[in-house]
Amino acid sequence: MSPRGWMLLASLLLAGCGGGPALVDRGGPGIAEYSYVDDPIQCVPYARDVSGIPIRGDAWTWWDQAAGVYDRGHRPEPGAVLVLGARGRLSSGHLSVVTRVIDSRTMIVTQSNWGSDGETRRRIYSAQSAVDVSAGNDWSEIRFYNPDTRAFGSPYSADGFIYARRLSI
Repeated sequence: MSPRGWMLLASLLLAGCGGGPALVDRGGPGIAEYSYVDDPIQCVPYARDVSGIPIRGDAWTWWDQAAGVYDRGHRPEPGAVLVLGARGRLSSGHLSVVTRVIDSRTMIVTQSNWGSDGETRRRIYSAQSAVDVSAGNDWSEIRFYNPDTRAFGSPYSADGFIYARRLSI
């Protein structure tokens, strides 16, 4: 994570303290650590600041915008941006940033604006489990741990990961 990203994450977490302490759920099969902010922070500026990748535009456009500019792939690594395209429930797509890889099927992400209502969209997840449920173990289908249900949610189709390495042209 870039120094600017760490500063943003720290300031967001501290800002979230105004809405209550960080909440930790380790009671189910996954991890969810989050705090609240007063107003939702869109996933794009959050991912841009945390990862240091300066792409702009809706989340679903990031995958194509990164082509030929940034290294892309289908394996998580810390600092990479996970791109969920505009499909089904995600009309604008979604971005998360990988903070840790646990094993070939499990990673921890940080993300914002992930939820189904006003309260959950105000969460800044400093750590949230995500698992690969694809048949080919290629991270094309991902489920995120939901602390409210203490279970992994429905699968989402992923375009892949954008790594914070510019390609040499």
